[in-house]
Order: sequence, then C-alpha cells, then structure tokens
Amino acid sequence: MGDRPGEGGAHKRRQAQPAGPGASELRPEGPTSMNSLNYQDIFEEDENSAFTWEVKANNRYYHWQFKEKVFLCYQRNKYKTNVIRTAKYNVFTFLPLNLYEQFHRVSNLYFLFIIILQGIPEISTLPWFTLFAPLVCLLFIRAARDLVDDIGRHRSDTTINNRPCQILVGKSFLWRKWKDLCVGDVVRLHKDSIVPADLLLLASSEPSSLCYVETADIDGETNLKFRQALAATHHELNNVRKMATFQGKVVCEKPNSRMHNFVGCLEWKGKKHPLDFGNILLRGCKIRNTDTCYGLVIYAGGWISVSFDTKIMKNCGKIHLKRTKLDYLMNRLVVLIFLFLVLISIALTLGFKYQAGEFKSKHYYVSSSYKYSSSMEAFFTFWGFLILLSVMVPMAMFIMAEFIYLGNSIFINWDTQMYYAPLDTPAKARSTSLNDHLGQVEYIFSDKTGTLTQNIMTFKKCCINGRVYGPEDDLTLRKDSPYQWNEFADGKLLYHNSELLATVRAGEDTVVREFWRLLALCHTVMVQEKNSASEERPDQLLYQAASPDEEALVTAARNFGYVFLSRTQDTITLTELGQERVYEVLAMMDFNSDRKRMSVLVRNPEGTICLYTKGADMVILERLSKKDLTETATEQALASFAEETLRTLCLAYKEVSTDAYEAWSQRHQEASVLLQNREQALHRVYEEMEQNLQLLGATAIEDRLQDGVPDTIKCLKKGNIKVWVLTGDKQETAVNIAFACHLLSEDMIILEEREILRMLEGYWDSNNNLQNGKSRPLPTVKMAMVITGEFLDQLMIPTSMGKPSVLQSNMPTDESWQEPGQLPGTWLRQWLSQMWGPFLQRLGSTPIGRHFQDFKPPESPEMRRERAFVNLAVRCQAVICCRVTPKQKALIVSLIKKHQAVVTLAIGDGANDVNMIKTADIGVGLAGQEGMQAVQNSDYVLAQFSFLQRLLLVHGRWSYMRVCKFLRYFIYKTVASMMAQIWFAFYNGFSAQPLYEGWFLALFNLLYSTLPVLYIGLFEQDVNAGKSLQMPELYMAGQKDELFNYGVFFQALGHGMTTSLVNFFVTLLACYDTGGPSNLSDYQSFGVIVALSGLLSITLEVILIIRYWTVLTVLAILLSFLCYSVMTCAIQSLWLFQTSPKTFPFLYADRNVVSQPFALLVILLNVTFNTLSVLAFRIIWRLVKKPRPKVEEAPSEEIMVEPISYLERGSRVRRSSYAFSHREGYANLITQGTILRRPQDTNSELLNHDQPPSEEEVPPGFKDPTWLSRRLSFLGKKKYPRVEEVSSEHTLPVGASQPALFCAHLPLANKHTQDQDTVPPKGDRDTGQRKEPPDSTKSAMKYNDDST
Repeated sequence: MGDRPGEGGAHKRRQAQPAGPGASELRPEGPTSMNSLNYQDIFEEDENSAFTWEVKANNRYYHWQFKEKVFLCYQRNKYKTNVIRTAKYNVFTFLPLNLYEQFHRVSNLYFLFIIILQGIPEISTLPWFTLFAPLVCLLFIRAARDLVDDIGRHRSDTTINNRPCQILVGKSFLWRKWKDLCVGDVVRLHKDSIVPADLLLLASSEPSSLCYVETADIDGETNLKFRQALAATHHELNNVRKMATFQGKVVCEKPNSRMHNFVGCLEWKGKKHPLDFGNILLRGCKIRNTDTCYGLVIYAGGWISVSFDTKIMKNCGKIHLKRTKLDYLMNRLVVLIFLFLVLISIALTLGFKYQAGEFKSKHYYVSSSYKYSSSMEAFFTFWGFLILLSVMVPMAMFIMAEFIYLGNSIFINWDTQMYYAPLDTPAKARSTSLNDHLGQVEYIFSDKTGTLTQNIMTFKKCCINGRVYGPEDDLTLRKDSPYQWNEFADGKLLYHNSELLATVRAGEDTVVREFWRLLALCHTVMVQEKNSASEERPDQLLYQAASPDEEALVTAARNFGYVFLSRTQDTITLTELGQERVYEVLAMMDFNSDRKRMSVLVRNPEGTICLYTKGADMVILERLSKKDLTETATEQALASFAEETLRTLCLAYKEVSTDAYEAWSQRHQEASVLLQNREQALHRVYEEMEQNLQLLGATAIEDRLQDGVPDTIKCLKKGNIKVWVLTGDKQETAVNIAFACHLLSEDMIILEEREILRMLEGYWDSNNNLQNGKSRPLPTVKMAMVITGEFLDQLMIPTSMGKPSVLQSNMPTDESWQEPGQLPGTWLRQWLSQMWGPFLQRLGSTPIGRHFQDFKPPESPEMRRERAFVNLAVRCQAVICCRVTPKQKALIVSLIKKHQAVVTLAIGDGANDVNMIKTADIGVGLAGQEGMQAVQNSDYVLAQFSFLQRLLLVHGRWSYMRVCKFLRYFIYKTVASMMAQIWFAFYNGFSAQPLYEGWFLALFNLLYSTLPVLYIGLFEQDVNAGKSLQMPELYMAGQKDELFNYGVFFQALGHGMTTSLVNFFVTLLACYDTGGPSNLSDYQSFGVIVALSGLLSITLEVILIIRYWTVLTVLAILLSFLCYSVMTCAIQSLWLFQTSPKTFPFLYADRNVVSQPFALLVILLNVTFNTLSVLAFRIIWRLVKKPRPKVEEAPSEEIMVEPISYLERGSRVRRSSYAFSHREGYANLITQGTILRRPQDTNSELLNHDQPPSEEEVPPGFKDPTWLSRRLSFLGKKKYPRVEEVSSEHTLPVGASQPALFCAHLPLANKHTQDQDTVPPKGDRDTGQRKEPPDSTKSAMKYNDDST
C-alpha cells in the first residue's frame, strides 16, 4: 500500500530473461564464503526477491511518498530513517509494558486476585494491606531492575545515533549525525570510519575505486576484505559537483537478513548496471587503508522495536524476556497450590454449611440475626477461606528471591579470580535473574575467533629437508636480538634458532635457501612503507596479508634475511641476505579451498624458471617426484606438529625448462580467456604444472588460544557440559582449533556431511535408533560432527512449501507457536504440553501419563528430519559448525532448546554472535577487541573464555543450590506454620476465623523467619570453590534438576504438614479440658503456643540444613528472635490496644504464655518431637539408601555407530594439521593490476576537487584529526614532492594521510573469481629500514604529485 503503480511488475522483471544489449541479468555474485541461506530466508525468498525496493539518489522527497500498511488504516513510511532504538521501553510505554510483562507471572496474577478479594468487606478475613504492600514492593523492585537495564540500552542507542558522518547536502558535504541519515543520501567516509548504514559504494580514492573494510564487529574476522565500486560510477563520479547531480536509481531486493548476498541493479543514464554483494558496504564495517570513499544509502537502520532494514540489525534478533527453569516451575507450583487451596476451601465450606444448618435447626431463635441465606453465607465463607489460606503462597518468597538474585550477581562482580588485569575488565552480571540457570547448563555454543583464540598467528617451528628446527629460547628474556644484523628484521618475531640462523647466513645449503625464498615469493602479501619518527630508520616496511598465516610466514622469512620488499604486476623484489634480487612473475596459481595450495611461477635473475608451491600436506606429498627419506622425516615432523595442534603447510618447488614453460603458457593463456568453465580449465592447467615437485619442508604456525581454553573445556566436559563451536570460519581452521582445544582427539571418528547423510537415511528404519538397517547392535566408538552452514540448510529444507517447524517453535519468543496446518483450538493442548509436560511425564505409565501422549501433535517430515539430526548431534562428543551465518547460529541453538529441553549458553565477542547470545537461555559476551555489540546484548560479561569454568562450576552451581535450598525451606516453613489454619477450622465451626494474630501472619515471612533463609540464599555452600573446580561432576545435579523438582516440592509439603499436625494437635491435647487461672485453653493462648512452636521448629530445621556456618549465621538466627520479641511487645502493648482494639486484639498474649511453665513445656515438647522425628528419618534414609555409584563420563561421550566402510578413514595414521585462513580472489586482483596504485588509476579528482566543510559546519566534537597533513613515505623516495596549491573552491582534503603506495605484481589474467571477500589485514611491522630500489622497479613506484 502506497507503492507506485506498476511496482508489482518487479517480480516479472526478475523472471524475464535478459534480451539484447543493455539488458542485465540480476544474479548473485561476490563473495560466497557464507552464502548459504538460513531456513527462514528460504521461505521468505519468494517475497523478498521481488525487486520492489527502489532507492533514488539525492532525493529524500521521492522516498517519503511511499507508505506501507501496518495495522488497519495506520500507515508508516516504507523507507526508514537511520535512528536505532534497541531499548524496550520509553517514557510512555514503560509502566504499561512492564506491568504487562510482570503480570505474565502466574504468582503476580494470583496475588492481585487475592488483593481484590480482600477489598470486599463481606468476605475479607485479613486486612487488604497485608498483601497489597508486599506486591507493590515486589513490582517496584523488578521494575527498577528492568529500568536500569533499559537505561543502559538507551545510552548505547544515543551514543550510536549521535556518531558523526558527512552527508551530501546541496553541493557540499556537511557534518551530521547517524540518525540524520535517510535512504538515498550520499555519504563520505574516511579511513577508520564506521559505516553508518548499508551503502552502495560509488567511488573511492583507491585504484579502481576499491575500498578495504574490516568486519571484526560483524563476523569477528580481523583480516581485511575489499569492496569495489562499479566502473561507471568510478569514472563518472569523480568530484563533489557530479556527486550532487547524481540521479541514479537502485532497484534491488527488499531488506533481508542474508548477510553475504545482495542482488540489484543501478539504473543511470538509460543503462542498467548489475550490482552484487561486492559493491555493498554493510553497516558496522570499518574503513581501512582507504582514505576516502563515497556511498549511497540503500538500507537504513530503522527502529528495532518496529522494524529494521540493515542486514546486521536484521541478524541481531529480538529482545525477549529470559526466564529460568525454576521460574517456570514455580509458576506451575503456584497453579498447583492454588488448585489445592480451592479444593480445601470447598471442603471447608461444605463443612461450614453442614454445621451452620445444624446450628440453626437447634437454635432457631437466633436465625433471625442472619442477614443472608445459608447458601449465600457458604458462598462468602468459601472466599473467606480462600483469602485466609492465601498465605500458603508467600509473596515474601518472591521478594526475597529478588534480593538473593541480586546478591549472587554482586558476588560474581566482586570475584577477583575472574578479573582480567591486562584489559582492566572484571566479570559483570548484566542480568540479575538468571544466576540459578548458570548451574543447569548442558550445552555451550561458542564462537571461535576472538572467543577460543586470540587470532594471533606466530611462527613456531619448521622442518627443512627432514630436520626440525624448534625455538631455542624466549626472545623476550634476551637483552640483544639475534636479528640485529638484519636491518629489516621485525622485532616482534619471538622465534629463534641459532643453528638454523647460522645455516641461513652461511648460504651454502640449497634446500634452506629455497625454503626461505619460497616463503618470501609465494604469497599475496602487499607491502607499504610507514613513516617513522626516527631519523635512523625513516622508512619501515608494513606488511598487509590476506590472512594472518601469510603475514607470519613472510615475517619469518624477513627476519631470516629473505625480505619481501615490493611487487609490481610483473615482478617481485626481494633482499636475500643483503642482496637485492628481482624475480619476474610468470604466473600465479591462486589458493582456494578445493586446491588447498598456492603456487607462483617465477624467473630468477639468472634466467632459471622455478615453481614454488605451498599447501596442505595431503596435496603436496602426493605431487612429489619421488618418495625418499626426506618425505618420511617430514611426515613424522608433521605428525609431531599435529599433536602440538600447530597449523602446518608443506613447501615444495621444482625447476621448469623453458620449452616446458612455453608449451604450458600457451595452454594457460587459452584457458584464461574461456567464456565457459574457465575456472575448471585453469585448475586443470595448474594441475599439469604442479607435478613432480621436490619437497623442501614444512612450517608450523601457532594459532594462539586464549589462556586456559583446553583445561576449561576439559573441565566442563567432566561436568557433562557439551561444547559446540559455531563459526563463520573455514572448516580446516575450525577443525584445527578444535584439536588444539581438545574438543577433538585422534581416537575420534569425525563425521562429515557424507557420513551424516548416510546415517540419517536409515534413522527411521531402525526404530529411531542410530543402528544399521539390520537392527543389530553397533560398536561403541567416540564420534564428532563437522558440518557447514550450507549443509545444514540443505538438510533442513522441507520438500513441501510449508515452513520448517523449527521456525514456528524454536525462535526466541514468549508467544505460543503453532504447527503448519494446525487446527484452531489445539493451542490448549500445546499449553498443557508446555505447562504440565514435565510433571505428567513423571507419572510414567499411569493413565494420565498415557493420555499425555495425545497432547503431542503429529510429526511432520520436517520435524522428523530435525529430530533425527539433533539426536545424532547430541550423541557426539563435539560438534563443529563452520561457515554459518549469525541467524544460523541462533537456529542451531533453537534446535537444541526445542528438541532437548535443556539449558543452553552462548558465548561470543562479535556482532555476529548477538543473535546466538539472545537466543540462548544465557548469553555471555567477551569483552575483547571486536567492539562491544556482544557485550551490550549479553547477560554476563567476561574477559576470557577460561573464566567460564568458574562462572558455571562455582557461581552457577552455588546459585542453583542456594535458590533450591531457599525455595524448599521456604515452602516447608510456610506450610508448617499455615496449615494449622486448616486444622483449626475443624474446631471453630468452619467459620474462617484465623488461628494466629493478624500481625503475626503479616510479619512471619517478612521478619520473623526471614534472615536465616536469606542467609541460605546468599551464603550457603556445600563445598568451597576449590573443590567445586576439582569435582566438576557435582555440577550434574543441576542438569538433572535434583535439588528442586516436583518430588522435592511434595517432600517439603509433607514435612511441613507433619510439623503443623504435631504443633496443633499436641497443643490441643495438652490444653484440652483444662481450667483454673493459669489454663491455656483460651483462643489467644492456644494460637500463641502453636505460633511459637512453629517458629522454633522451623528455626531448628534451618540450623540442621545449613552447612556453611559463619558469624552471619548466628547473627541471622539471633536477629530473627529479636525481631519477633520486639515486634510482639510493640503490637501487644496496652497503648496500641487502647488505640485500636480491633486491629491489636492480642493484649499481652505472648507474655502470659511465656510466664506459664506448662506452656513452655508444651512448646518444648512440640519442638523436640518435630526435630527428633526428622533426624531419625534422615538417618534411616541414609542407611537404607544405596550409595551412589561413581560418576561416569557424560552419556554423550560415546555413540553407537555402524562399522561400515564410509566411516573408515583409510590407511593414513597421521592427522593432517593443515589450516590456512587465506581465501581465493586476492591474487586475481594483483594479476590484473587492479589493486596496484598507479597515477592513472588513482581517483585524483575526488582528492583535489571536493570542497571541505568550513569550520562553522563542523561540530566541535566532530572535527576530524585526519585533515591534518602528514608527510608520506613511499618506496624509493627520500624526498617529498611539493604539492601545487589549488583554490579552496576546488580542493577537498581527504583522510589522515594518503593511502600507502602499493607495489604489487602478478602476471597474465588468472581465472575469473567471484570471491572478492578478503584483503590483507593491516599489521604493525615497525622495523626494518628500506633501501633504494633498483632502476628496474622504479617505474612501478612512480609517485604522482596529483595524488596528494
């Protein structure tokens, strides 16, 4: 509604085939590293793929005319502003919305109902304020907690919305705030700027309008990626005046959550230009190594509470209320208690009606004094009993629980063992209502990069010609660096081996020489010079690598004297032991995940042609010319490296004859110009060349884990906590890290996609057990699962058009879900299943339990497929999910929550983990170097993954144990004291008269018995922290709900009922038919004796169950008695009695009872009988109960699998530890010269003809320090050219400094690749002086005066 007429034809345009010149087929291109669609997107694709999203540049009024229907006649703008509102409340909605959420709790509804009844005089048996005041207090405490949390979200939103950016207004760029952005605006970004919205890249100051971005805050990856503008906008939009007159229109898909997919076209000047993901800058990216870039806003942020358009916000998930298992259980128990009270009230009412009728028949002369009929009197009495017995659901328990949760959260914040000094970051509990959940976690879903690892690669070892060279000592302990002889050495390299260094410097070993030469030549690293403040070392090399692995290898070669200096499109310049050599690059054979290797073909200065190859051991070893002792020794070294969980690469080379090269070059040229199957043809040509290699050795890189990660995972596994790794990284890298973390071991069978599919095929043929088709038992082996996001999509896609049920029921929401095609009215069965399923299932084979099966809806094929996959996954020791999107991470968590009904915890540190963190029952954010998105959306904040061990096994287990003990004792003491009201009803004519004084009922749970139970909830310990970590098996009690469940509840109920029976009837027998001045048969004395007996009995019970005694324990007990004494003296004083006899009727009642020895004897008898009977029962129970068997390994540690051929892993006994994070595509840019900065490539007009904003236009806090000019250091230049002055009307200063001059190489056009996703991360290599390059390379490093 509100769209332009004819807009519906977009779907037809999409299906139409391109016809003739100018017609463009819209197809998804660009990086496809994680282009697998998540399940919900698959079914929304038909709706979202219609290209109805039209963005017109520099025309806000065009977008404001479009409206969309929201509800009935209410409409809103179709195109959102960039204002972000992640908070739940505002000034107007806080009170109603918070009350609505709070009254979702059954207990609050119950209390409100009782308060309403208390306000009716005819049926009220207790003052209305006895419940009203505590309820207001409870609502206030919870509202204040929610308000504090939401204020933090508001502050975060304000900070983000007020970030500065430059927007094109008229004919100049003005400083504005993020919230001022609208769809269609043109923005300018500088180096280190954060992208404020999803932008179409129009142009940049880099060659070919490339733009380098860092996505650490989106996917956690620190290596840079590149995006590129269209050629049309790159050439045309080269100054601000042309930007201001730009009237292009982008037609694309509607906003969706597909993070790595974009399809659209740009309509401009009568032509259509196809757009893909490689042209898009996502919100949250950071601009790197690019001085200036310009973008058109395609999707803006939007309101998260209403809708949101940017891809990262669509992947963040919704804020929803998280509640614990104990919270849900208490809701069910409140309903049970209420039903029990209703039944008791009905029974007592029937007794009242019978006795009232009998009394009226005998005493007919008083019947005229009754105002109502017998039925009406019985009706009023029923409600009176219900109010009187309402104290059986103590509101004080819920109020005290809030303080207990708060206290345990403070203890987490105060724990110095979880304080990380390097970042000055303590642990922080951002949520105060999930502490007991920390003691029941069964599944941990963890990100990899930045969570398990530090994402720091270090050169650890190497094997050259069969000999292993390991580190000799720690260079941090040495005063003098062993690399001082090398002016280019990087001081950050900690690897040193004196024997290897001596061999390298001698230069006599050919294999050693070729080994380091290969590392210096075979890579896609770019180099630039960084200006140094030191006059002695003015020019320093700065490496930028497509992966941290490559940077570590090239840096190691640099320190050993083989220094990569520069590259052009055709050459690579090295310094080999002080001698500069230029190699002609003949071909570069790029790395990809299928080839698992990279090669470079070069001609050295002597004219010899050599091929240098590095890659995975399994692909390099099979391409060697012959097997010899060197290969055997290298394989042994690789096995040793794998055991140390190091990442390995094998290195090999060969010399190529001129004739062989000429013949191969012709075939390479033919393959590179093919229009179809070019990639396959190039791979076949590469394969021809990469044969008969000579092995040089292997390298071992350490992907440094965070401190204590392996020990933490090992300890968590002993506590039956399963750790799954969900990462967007490559499979090889994730598997290698899993071995390093001890998630995977050598004796495991690793199930991959083929094996998983085969095992699931026979799932239903084997009675839903993972057995073979013949249903014979399977051997017990250890297994792990490694899957990708694409495989997960294919596995979960249904064959029908109905949505998978996982989307209907497992996404985080408080609303009830409904199966596809489900009949209306079945919501009742679902509610019964969710509310009472655990309780009814415990009934086993009873008729009710069998009838419960009827509540289960019939399973669809999609549901069976989900359940089969989950059942297989949970039986594995470890599950590694690679190449998964943020929403897929959340869907995996939801699958486990749905099918296993367990407590889940998600931990991550990047914005790509936010959805997973929100979906899990508990979200933990790591405060690292990848932004604060995960922290801001988490429930708990830690600085290190290893702190998770203490958070769960110590604080989590303690909190669960304390809350369970608190609930069990509170239920007991309430029943023990208040059940006497029911027994008293049998002796007061069922008149609903209270046994106790009204003030005793009001203060019993608030003061008289509060402090001991509060001590239990805050300080109780069964074992200390050290033993909790030493015995993680203790944690299983929380996973099995052993400490508080229906059984424990009914035990507490029975215990309290027994205590109340003893206190009431023993007192009744002792006081029955007594007389005299000191008799205790009066109503008030009888009530006081029962009250004191109950209070002392429950106090002795708390003394028996407390295990952790401190001074606070004694103080809590003494203060409770003191409170009772003081308040009783005050309430029963003469002054208050004279003031209001009706409100304070028990005048000196306690004093009279305590002054009678007989009364004290009765109280002592009651307390003794209660205590001794409990002690005897517990002793007998311990003697009769069988000792618990020794705790075994978690049941998921082993799985029954079929011993068939597809699980065999061949004869190879050594595990490959190959892992390389480099991605395909960057070498193609070097080969074509796209990435090389040349005078004609630099978009100099953007640098020279923009108009800078005036000082008045720049807000004081927005002034960009990058406008200050800095001197540039370029390779081979010691002097700096003088920049000609241009009038301020046409001059536009750009970023902090000009982008460093890339000197890159590569040969003929390589294969066409769509993966433009990676570019080298910037690293600080601040050492190494640069020499003047030879004349042969100066042409590639010519400095253009116009580029300043």
